[in-house]
Amino acid sequence: VWGPGRVERGSGFSLRPIGALGWLLSLPELPRLVCLVLTGEEEPAEGRSWACSWVGRGVGSPRERWAGKAARAGGVNPNCAPPPQGLSCHLWDGDVLCLPGSVVSAPGPVLVPARLQTELVLRCRQETDCDLCVRVAVHLAVRGPWEEREEEEEQFGAAASPELEDSRNAALQARVVLSFQAYRTTRCVLLEVQVPAALARPGPSAGSVVFDCFEAALGAEVRLWSYTQPRYQKELNVTQLLPDCKGLEVQDSIQSCWALPWLSVSAEGDLVHLVLDVPEEQRFGLALYRSQAHGAPRPWWHRNLTGPQTITLNHTDLLPCLCIQVWPLEPDSVRTSTCPFREDPRALRNLWRAARPRLLPPHSWRLDAPCSLPAEATLCWQAPGGGPCRPLAPPLPRDNVTVNKAHEFPLLRGHPNLCIQVSSWEKLQLQECLWADTLGPLRDDMLLVETRGPRHNRTLCALEHSGCTPLPSRASTRAARVGEHLLQDLESGQCLQLWDDDRGAFWACPMDKYVHRRWALVWLGCLLVAAALLLLLLLLLRKDPVKGWLRLLKQDYRFGAAAGGRAALLLYSADDAGFERLVGALASALCALPLRVAVELWSRRELSAQGPLAWFHAQRRRTLQEGGVVVLLFSPGAVALCREWLQDGVTAPAARGPHDAFAASLSCVLPDFQQGRAPGRYVGACFEGLLPPDAVPALFRTVPVFSLPSQLPDFLGALQGPCARGSGRLAERAQQVSRTLQPALDSCFQNPGAPGRGARWALEPGTGLE
Repeated sequence: VWGPGRVERGSGFSLRPIGALGWLLSLPELPRLVCLVLTGEEEPAEGRSWACSWVGRGVGSPRERWAGKAARAGGVNPNCAPPPQGLSCHLWDGDVLCLPGSVVSAPGPVLVPARLQTELVLRCRQETDCDLCVRVAVHLAVRGPWEEREEEEEQFGAAASPELEDSRNAALQARVVLSFQAYRTTRCVLLEVQVPAALARPGPSAGSVVFDCFEAALGAEVRLWSYTQPRYQKELNVTQLLPDCKGLEVQDSIQSCWALPWLSVSAEGDLVHLVLDVPEEQRFGLALYRSQAHGAPRPWWHRNLTGPQTITLNHTDLLPCLCIQVWPLEPDSVRTSTCPFREDPRALRNLWRAARPRLLPPHSWRLDAPCSLPAEATLCWQAPGGGPCRPLAPPLPRDNVTVNKAHEFPLLRGHPNLCIQVSSWEKLQLQECLWADTLGPLRDDMLLVETRGPRHNRTLCALEHSGCTPLPSRASTRAARVGEHLLQDLESGQCLQLWDDDRGAFWACPMDKYVHRRWALVWLGCLLVAAALLLLLLLLLRKDPVKGWLRLLKQDYRFGAAAGGRAALLLYSADDAGFERLVGALASALCALPLRVAVELWSRRELSAQGPLAWFHAQRRRTLQEGGVVVLLFSPGAVALCREWLQDGVTAPAARGPHDAFAASLSCVLPDFQQGRAPGRYVGACFEGLLPPDAVPALFRTVPVFSLPSQLPDFLGALQGPCARGSGRLAERAQQVSRTLQPALDSCFQNPGAPGRGARWALEPGTGLE
């Protein structure tokens, strides 16, 4: 098309199109391939050099350049594009089988892929008709036993043989495989690459070749591998998530992006609105899902909709990984996704409230969370009586934690005082004593920390609130006063070893006997002083008032012994306002026994701040650690929630209101019943006329279920526990509680259908939408 001409090396020249190519180059919407042929005057045709380039003005049109030797059959393939570094490459026609094979030893210096680099380009047929394409650059390096060549050169010197000279000047060749994998697409192409001897030297890079390009779908996840045949090293790989229509600045050039619905997110108080502005009668799909850093996304909600739509979410449903995907209901339509709540502080708070560390027997744990989150975990020692949890760095170093994945505890055995702390960005988010449920409440044990030096020397210290006190020591701390006894207990094997390795060990030594021995004389002195004061009062006061005072003291003592100040946690389903009044009356009557009663009806502000699940976890742990009991008050609504949970088995029923702790507690209460841990910790109760005991699910009847008020004496005896004494006193207290309950119970019967705060819009289970 261009006329032939003579050129000199190092000089520039220009070409002017003639003939039919003139009108072809004037078309702005077509990509054009222009090639230049350079040849010597006496060089045969197969030795010609080619240089080719795309020329075009289309949106995103790629501009590629490559150079190489034209073969006798086939010529240069425009998809193999090394830069002008002295490399040459040839692309095999058609795809090849993706068979990497096993790694073999390199016979000498070899050419291998060192790094993969990707670039997104558009391949356009017209300015507004383009497809997304992935351009891959393979950076090559020379690897292998290069020293053998240098030793041979030093050995033979200038008198090297012709064979050695040819080997030293020989070019390196390699067959490089590029593997491309996406949804419903797998391709492998083979590039034959050759590097001249002048560039074939060990180093980080011997040049690069470019493959242009792999077509890919919008929003797809693509994976690229590169290796040689034969394979001398592990495959290089790179994974890339391609942008969808929302993430591209040139979506006007891709026709499949034109029909996508327009989505906006707005907030109004505690509600979040998803507004989809699409033409009327246009059908489209909408999906809410939770993206995962590892594994496939977890679908949450999906609907096929028509026309403009506004969908409302509660602020408690927001999570950083909650994403929205929309697409028109057309064949092979493009889907666009957005995750608008990644930086929302409410979503982050919800995520940490839902996160929960769990103990996995025998010696592992897992952080359960609906989304991935940046977290670090450490072990700590929690002494009874409050105070900060002291970190234990050696057994569990601070490291990133992968959620929903088991992590090993490098411990010999567990202990109730061992807790785990989960932090994010240097801020403590969670603390859980994982062994408290199985090994009981916190113990008054002293943790001895043994540190081992490089010369088999060791030091011991006792971990206290003020720090680690060396043993023995003359300090005025608790551990220092009994330091000699602790060392004797350690030598006699009375301490429990929790951790052991080359750096040191942890020992838990009981302190109960030292506490009893120390305070015995103090209590004896207090009793003597109290007896003297009592005798003095008997002398000063008249006889009758003294008798009345003693009678009241005896009654209060017996009432205190009957109830023992035991903790009780009441759980109920807020069916209506009348039932809530009945629960409040029962809780008030139990407080007069006295009992230490916890019920969500009296903790609304705390429950709103923490959330129902977190509030229940804290109350349950405190109640069981203090030897208390959890009371399940069954009603028709509570039975329905239990059956819904048991039938589903995966997703807990949604709460009936912002303060409904009963639905939130089922995820922890049911495992206690299913695993046989409920007896001694739980009792059940129902009110006569509202629910018969036989209506309670069979799983919950493994613990006593009392019908109130007829079985109030037995119910109060179960709350009192093993310290029950005096059936007459229990009967008297039962009558008082019954008189308190009767007005509230009659009110429930007079207004059986009164709506309460628990009423809500009936939604499909698991949608989370209101």
